[in-house]
Amino acid sequence: MTDAPPPPAAPAFSEALAAWRRVALLSFGGPAAQIAVMHRILVIEKAWIDERRFLHALNFCMLLPGPEAQQLATYCGWLLHGVRGGLAAGLLFILPGFLAILALSVLYVLHGDLPPVEGLLFGLKSAVLAVVLVALDRLRRKTLRGGVRIGVALGSFVALFFLQLPFPLVILSAALVGALWIRHEPAATGIGLRPARRARPLVTLAAWLVIWLAPLVALALWLGETHVLVRLGTFFSQVAVVSFGGAYAVLAYVAQHAVEAHQWLSPREMLDGLGLAETTPGPLIQVVQFVGFLAAWRAPEPFGPMLAAVLGSVVTTWVTFAPCFLWIFLGAPWVDRLLGRPRLASALAGVGAAVVGALMNLSLWFALHALFGRVDELHTGPVRWLVPDVSTLDWVALAMAAAALVLLTRFRLGLLPTLGLIAAAGALRAVL
Repeated sequence: MTDAPPPPAAPAFSEALAAWRRVALLSFGGPAAQIAVMHRILVIEKAWIDERRFLHALNFCMLLPGPEAQQLATYCGWLLHGVRGGLAAGLLFILPGFLAILALSVLYVLHGDLPPVEGLLFGLKSAVLAVVLVALDRLRRKTLRGGVRIGVALGSFVALFFLQLPFPLVILSAALVGALWIRHEPAATGIGLRPARRARPLVTLAAWLVIWLAPLVALALWLGETHVLVRLGTFFSQVAVVSFGGAYAVLAYVAQHAVEAHQWLSPREMLDGLGLAETTPGPLIQVVQFVGFLAAWRAPEPFGPMLAAVLGSVVTTWVTFAPCFLWIFLGAPWVDRLLGRPRLASALAGVGAAVVGALMNLSLWFALHALFGRVDELHTGPVRWLVPDVSTLDWVALAMAAAALVLLTRFRLGLLPTLGLIAAAGALRAVL
């Protein structure tokens, strides 16, 4: 292993805070755009982190469950100022999106039935279908190289959509297939970290498990294990552990359980929440905050509906992102060893292929519920079929989704302008 050049001198903590606030306020457009913003500010403008170290950090964060952009911010903050830097960068990355989705959730439950707001949400829901299809195509092009990966992707789609197998089981199976049958070169190593950063892993693990789970245990002791806040915390803690491949991959799992199993919200509301999350800064996975808000709003005892809904947002956000800090602070001192294992890289290649199948599942589920007013569920043994009533096809929603797809692919219009145009068209239609 060759020694890397010493890292650039760390900036003052106050200067870094200003940079992280700027990153947070510019974090629109999904992980690719968010990572590009961080690269421009940290590597090009400030030169606080060199190119190799930034790419090394990105490789590490892509190994982890959870939103890679938020974890990359946390890791880069840790590189500059240790744990306090990681906390500052990671929390600031989350905060604007949390506040924005909380405000939009309040607007949704109080005024969502007003024609302009309803029309705006209708437009967003149609545009989101196009966004998901574009994301699927990009991920397919990037990931599906070779017959084994294509087979894993198709198998994952069948397992999730038709057989309704648990998402964690599908991910673990794909990792096993990848480790056994996918050849992958080890990632480049050789970028060492300061020895002072090598924290005791058991202490770090214990501390962050307490931070993550102690509030959930306290709620269970106070309100009972069946209370909606405890159920939200338990479910989204499980989601946090298996959320490989970004928000789109895990949203199908969330929708399957939140909509069908727990009945916290309807398919239409799930689509509305995704549309709201697409328009706000921060990780797209923060759409789960909207799920928590509506679930607690509808089961508010012993609180009022608004207080319960806010608590639902807080609990859901807490258990979604606390594990992200655990993964970073536990694994960051050992990045070189993790990235140098080819078998691990092969397993993750299998997971990446399964994520394509999960996104296919999400795309079809969203399309059926966004475009048809009625979708029947039929069963043939273990196979589940979703059969739309073709007479309930919403031609306006189809036209808006097609228009959004053309804007994104043919005219290369950005995500936010596309969402804005289609949402405005929906609002105008409702008013007229």
